[in-house]
Amino acid sequence: MKTLQSTLFLLLFIPLTEPAPPTLQDSRMTYDYGTDNFEETLFSQDFEDKYLDGKNIKEKETILPEEKSLQLQKDERVMLPPLKKENDEMPTCLLCVCLSGSVYCEEVDIDAVPPLPKESAYLYARFNKIKKLTARDFADIPNLRRLDFTGNLIEDIEDGTFSKLSLLEELTLAENQLLKLPVLPPKLTLFNAKYNKIKSRGIKANTFKKLNHLSFLYLDHNALESVPLNLPESLRVIHLQFNNITSITDDTFCKANDTRYIRDRIEEIRLEGNPIVLGKHPNSFICLKRLPVGSYF
Repeated sequence: MKTLQSTLFLLLFIPLTEPAPPTLQDSRMTYDYGTDNFEETLFSQDFEDKYLDGKNIKEKETILPEEKSLQLQKDERVMLPPLKKENDEMPTCLLCVCLSGSVYCEEVDIDAVPPLPKESAYLYARFNKIKKLTARDFADIPNLRRLDFTGNLIEDIEDGTFSKLSLLEELTLAENQLLKLPVLPPKLTLFNAKYNKIKSRGIKANTFKKLNHLSFLYLDHNALESVPLNLPESLRVIHLQFNNITSITDDTFCKANDTRYIRDRIEEIRLEGNPIVLGKHPNSFICLKRLPVGSYF
């Protein structure tokens, strides 16, 4: 009986005291598995990171140029040169009328030549209050072909005012307050300075000598005491009426030493209104096809 009880006791005790499963092996397996997963995870993360980084890089590469472009555009906006100075052209073309290279500034009470568009070829600044013309007025306007300052208050013109205007063909300074003439550009075909206060001493001896294209010369209604010297052969019309001309010589229009010389281009010379009797100077007109208009008795 005791033996049976002891056996039962042992059978009951053994399952209860059975050693636990080998934890080291399980833990190693778990560790190995975990390590494999960890490495796989690391590989996955590394792959994803690289992929994502590559994607991010691509995205950055696509984004950065836009940012750089925006920045560049921003910089360009900052660094762009200023627009044309509004004070240089627009005020003139708002005050005056600019049309196909022509600027019309008539009766707008300006007292100086306004800034002109560089492409200007014609300027009509009649009936204003301009008192002086300077070299700076036309320094950057080389294409000017016609200037008209009729009816201003111009008293003085700097000698270099027209020096750069190599294309200027017509210059009108009528109805001003001029006492003398400036140096004139070489390609003038028409010069009009009537109704001023010009005296003979205000015209240099060579003022007209080299103007080989000059066809029309208007100096009437001034204070000239004599006909200007060295008038070019190209002249067709000469208006000198209503001055103070008292005498002329055989060399005024003709050549005293050349009786065969004919000045055939001249179509009209007006000398009426001067205190000179033309009939007293018959040899002064011997080379002309037409006699001057004026008093002969």
